[in-house]
Amino acid sequence: MSSHSKSAAIIGAGPAGLMAAEVLAQGGASVTVYDAMPSAGRKFLMAGRGGLNLTHSEPMPQFLVRYREAMPHLTAAIEAFPPQALRDWSETLGQETFVGSSGRVFPKAFKASPLLRAWLRRLASQGVQFALRHRWVGWDEQSRLRFETPGGPLVVDPCATVLALGGVSWPRLGSDGAWTEILAARGVKISQFRPANSGFTVAWSDIFRDRFEGQPLKGVALTFGQHTVRGEAIVTSTGIEGGAVYALSAELREAIQRDGQAALSIALRPDAEIGELTAKLSAAKGKQSFSNFLRKAANLSPVAIGLLQEAAKASGMSLSSLSPADLARMIQAVPVQLDGVSPIARAISTAGGIAFDELDADFMLRRLPGVFAAGEMLDWEAPTGGYLLQASFATGVAAGRGALRWLNS
Repeated sequence: MSSHSKSAAIIGAGPAGLMAAEVLAQGGASVTVYDAMPSAGRKFLMAGRGGLNLTHSEPMPQFLVRYREAMPHLTAAIEAFPPQALRDWSETLGQETFVGSSGRVFPKAFKASPLLRAWLRRLASQGVQFALRHRWVGWDEQSRLRFETPGGPLVVDPCATVLALGGVSWPRLGSDGAWTEILAARGVKISQFRPANSGFTVAWSDIFRDRFEGQPLKGVALTFGQHTVRGEAIVTSTGIEGGAVYALSAELREAIQRDGQAALSIALRPDAEIGELTAKLSAAKGKQSFSNFLRKAANLSPVAIGLLQEAAKASGMSLSSLSPADLARMIQAVPVQLDGVSPIARAISTAGGIAFDELDADFMLRRLPGVFAAGEMLDWEAPTGGYLLQASFATGVAAGRGALRWLNS
């Protein structure tokens, strides 16, 4: 084949796009990565700001269940590029990984920037070209890719294209969802985007919000319906967020969309028995304030006590008027009324995107031969914990391999 007959354009310089570029370059294709932003991997870098959670170490059957309704569509890609393959790949870039106490997998450097720098160097050594500040705006009448660039309009005619343009969360980092109109105009079915791994709004009182905004509820258990998650939640100025909240976000989001609200229950001392708490709360209070008594007797933080007071006030009760048994039960099931979902632009990820029945087994769009799609622009969601990046990398590999087969066919 001539070099032109093996040319590939990758649109989107996030994990899925860069992984597709690497697969294609290793297969002998001439690869150019286009991105509207001035630099590659901006959302990837932000994801690693608090520690880059690459993947998770749990067994594959449990791992795959995390993808919910999308599991049948993602299984083959993830099994072809599983968590261990992602860890091995990271180590070839000089970034050894370790398994944290929760089973999450991180690079030992704990940051995204060393990994991304090494990756970009390797891609450059493989001949991958980068065209930054190039915004894709669709196709022309000859089905050539059209870009808006600082130097004016550009038309490109690759033999294969991989779209890896992301969802619509954190649009200032590049994934603004503008591609949805382009593909919809070509008849591609796209499910509406919805916030995933998002916070929720709560009508806090001014006193509670002003005093406790930004403070964590540590070691709590959150329950909604039949689902219970242990972890941490954080009080925000508008509501509540954090890892345990994100793990329930799909169920909470659907309930709010259906009913306009969702009743979340928070156990402040999930390891304590009701009887044990009741006995401790039956002790004499003496001259100490009620808040100080709760802090000592029930081992509650100030924000936990504030949450109890907030819930009691919403129910028209006074905490000090409750019996020790009723107070113990409330500590283990504090009701928090969620009345909305935080804006999608602030969500960690999104649900929705290109419907999987628009793709063939090689992640090629059936309506657009030679055009492949990967990453968060596909219709799937997963909790935090490494599942988001794992599927982005794995679908990038799958789309890259599919595009390589197309080029070689």
